[in-house]
Amino acid sequence: MALPQRRDSPARSALVGFGLALFGLFVATVLTSPLAFLDPGLADPDVSADRWSVITMMALNFGGFFLAGAIYLAYTGRGWSYVDLRLPTKRDLLWIVGTTVGSILFIIAFGIVVQLLELPSAPNEIVTVVGDDQVLLLAMFAIVVFANAPAEEFLFRNVIQKRLYEGYSTGVAIVLASVIFTVVHFPAFLTGGGPMLATLVSLTAIFVGSLIFGYAYAKTDNLVVPTAAHAGFNLFQFGLLYLQLEYGDPEELEEMQTALLEALLALTPV
Repeated sequence: MALPQRRDSPARSALVGFGLALFGLFVATVLTSPLAFLDPGLADPDVSADRWSVITMMALNFGGFFLAGAIYLAYTGRGWSYVDLRLPTKRDLLWIVGTTVGSILFIIAFGIVVQLLELPSAPNEIVTVVGDDQVLLLAMFAIVVFANAPAEEFLFRNVIQKRLYEGYSTGVAIVLASVIFTVVHFPAFLTGGGPMLATLVSLTAIFVGSLIFGYAYAKTDNLVVPTAAHAGFNLFQFGLLYLQLEYGDPEELEEMQTALLEALLALTPV
């Protein structure tokens, strides 16, 4: 891949990368906060939130990532030409399939290891919010395809990882962008109140998954590749959850957050 012509110090590049992630969270918070006044259930776990309020909140949350990245590109004069977006070639399609399958195989293997070692893993906030609402879960299929995957890959890969190329080698930039991506996901596990080891196990899955998507982006220079793979991976996860809710024994629903299924659902959107 061709590295950007702009060069910067490693320290400044890292600070900009972390700053962009924090800015994305800030913009997302600004966009979603007003909803808490309209629907108290979004801020109070003891109160049920309206289904459409939850869907709107998630859409605005990921919209905040888009907006943060767009503001940065406009402010720095990089513009939309900075976005590596094009129709996928045959090679890109092979990378999409390979990355999707690779990420799914990883999370299955990861889940098996977690089960064999009897390690805890923390339930993600979104999995908790969805609960046993099948309609909301079906809406999540659209959200992960049209909001979650595009927003996260745009900000964390095409903006943050690409910005890190200006101060680091490609490999280091992929790792550092994945660290940033993992740190940003940390708050999504705080509501569970579980042990720190459980959170670290789930964050490990997120970190490795991010490495996979980051590597695919670096090898193709096409945002479509990690976005499609990320969407496919999330569809696999929520597909598992839907099958459990649709066909599983209702008495076993409380147990689905444990063992293999819990690990498979660890890498979920913010």
